[in-house]
Parts: sequence; structure tokens; C-alpha cells
Amino acid sequence: MDQNNPRVVSSLSILACLLIITTWSNVAPKAEARAFFVFGDSLVDNGNNNYLATTARADAYPYGIDSASHRASGRFSNGLNMPDLISEKIGSEPTLPYLSPELDGEKLLNGANFASAGIGILNDTGVQFINIIRIGAQLGYFRQYQQRVSALIGEKEAQNLVNQALVLITLGGNDFVNNYYVIPFSARSREYALPDYVVFLISEYRKILVNLYELGARRVLVTGTGPLGCVPAELALHSRNGECAVELQRAVNLFNPQLVQLINQLNTETGSHVFISANAFAMHLDFVNDPQAYGFVTSKVACCGQGAYNGIGLCTPASNLCPNRDLFAFWDPFHPSERANRLIVDKFMTGSTEYMNPMNLSTIMALDSRT
Repeated sequence: MDQNNPRVVSSLSILACLLIITTWSNVAPKAEARAFFVFGDSLVDNGNNNYLATTARADAYPYGIDSASHRASGRFSNGLNMPDLISEKIGSEPTLPYLSPELDGEKLLNGANFASAGIGILNDTGVQFINIIRIGAQLGYFRQYQQRVSALIGEKEAQNLVNQALVLITLGGNDFVNNYYVIPFSARSREYALPDYVVFLISEYRKILVNLYELGARRVLVTGTGPLGCVPAELALHSRNGECAVELQRAVNLFNPQLVQLINQLNTETGSHVFISANAFAMHLDFVNDPQAYGFVTSKVACCGQGAYNGIGLCTPASNLCPNRDLFAFWDPFHPSERANRLIVDKFMTGSTEYMNPMNLSTIMALDSRT
């Protein structure tokens, strides 16, 4: 080969460039993972309440005992919670609590967690916990977040980031447990018969979801409530032989179908599958009804707690603590263990329409990657 020939040299240069480009494209970093935003209560709070003067907190041992640091982070879990596991699945960094001073600069581009333990759909839910971030304030922080990101990358790019993000919202359980049924003859139970209360909750939830849409959310996973009557705290209060509390189950069976109906209506109004219904009731009930099939020894007794079913009071350093958290469906009197959360998030990813409607998260990711 005549390497002094200009044509040959030119061809070799082009070939070398092509090889460099091909090699670079194979090792180049993947496109940035989509942002992830989380709204809701203690099932999804990853530490916001640590920064508040509130009694609804998980900032002391043995919370976080199975996390990488083995320290309590504010998650109501022995380890990771649902948002952490969804972040894993979508290839994102875990979102930071919005109140964390670490959430700044480029870290803002990963999204944020606005959730706060104790809150509900209604502003009077969780008043006993004193200072918590009610859902209206969470949405206010979301507006503030968008202003901060606009200052960082420009308004148009910030809008694109929010439009392309994944959003998770988990509300409703506390409106029953820490409001309507918090004490016999509570203010709300005197004001509303249960069916009317549920209609009221759904009408208020509609405003919240519409607000989220107006703020730019275009893929929103909306979880219904789990089988509230079957958690150890309610078994301790209402169960004689381990059966689920009938009245709370009745509430859930009224609430969840109406929430699905609302989601379908909103999708019709927007002309798109913006809102995705996650059937938390069915996801939980699988291992509540047959814990052994999922490798649990029990779904009635909490790993951490005291009294009947370890369901009385809070999980504290003085509580009974099981040696192997993976064998327990419930970590504390109200919240699933990390392993149970993993089973739930698996259903988010690949569950049939019984669990995720109109589509699961794997389908969402495949669809959205084409746009």
C-alpha cells in the first residue's frame, strides 16, 4: 500500500475517525436517566420529616438497620423504601428529600422527594403530628423546585425535565387511619357517613391530581391504599383471631375503585395515559393472604414493635426486634419491610393490568424511550 498517496492517507484518516467514533459510542455514557418526583406520606417519605419539629419521624435505631449505612435516614423501613427501589429499576440516583441541604446544583436534575409522613388528602389529616408537609405545601415546593431548576438550566429545559419525569403519589391511608378512624366518633366521622366521606376524599384528590398535571407532570403513578385493616397496628386494636379489621377494609373497598374511576376520567379529559393506577391493595394482599408463598413466616406480626402482633405503639430501640427482617412482611406496625417493598415494586415493573392499569412501568419506559 502506498502510504505516500494522498488518497490512501485520506482513506486511512477517515477509517481511523470512524473507528474512534464507533469505539466512543460504545463507551459513551448513556442518556441521563429521567427525573423522578415523589409526593405522599410515610410509605414514600425518605427523610423530609427529619428536618421538621414533628412526632412522625423515623430517625432513630432500629429504622435503617439493613441499609448500607445501617443508620436511620427518615425512611419508615428497615432499609430501602418504595421510591428507592423504583429509582433502582429506572436507572436513576435515589431522590433526595426536598428539605435536604444536599439537594442543590446538578443533584436537582435527578428530581426530588417531597413526601412527608403523616399527611393525607385532607389538610386536617395528621394534625396530631403537628408540623408535617401537607400535600398543598408539597405541590408548592414542586413549584419552587421548578424555579430553581429553571435558574440552573433555563426555563424550557426545566419544563422538558418535568414533562419527561416519572412521578409517584401515595395518599389516602392516613385519611382513614389518622383522621376518620383515629378515635371513636372523630370530627370527620360525625360529619360524614363513610360512603359520603369517600366521595369527598375522591373529589379532593381530583384537585390534587389536576394540580400536578397543571404543574407539568405527564407520567404519574397513583397508588391506591393497601389493605389497611390487615396491618399489625389494626390487628392489635381490632382483631381477635388475626382477621383483618372489617370497618377499615370496608373503607378501602369503597375508596380504591372510586380512585381508579377518577384516574380513568382524568385520562379521558387529558386525552393521554398521564395517570397510571397502581393497585397497592392487590399487591399487598398477595403476601398478606399467603405469606409463606412469598418466603415470609408471617404477615400478621410486625418485625419491630410491642404488644399484640407487635402492633402497639412505635418501633423504638426498646421494641421487640426480629433477627431476620426478610422473613417478615411488615417491618413496623404500619409499613412493609424492604423485602415486601421489593415484591411490590416488581409488580409496578411487570405486573398485569390487575396490578397496573392501563400499563406497567416496563411498558411506560419502553413507550417513553421512543419519544
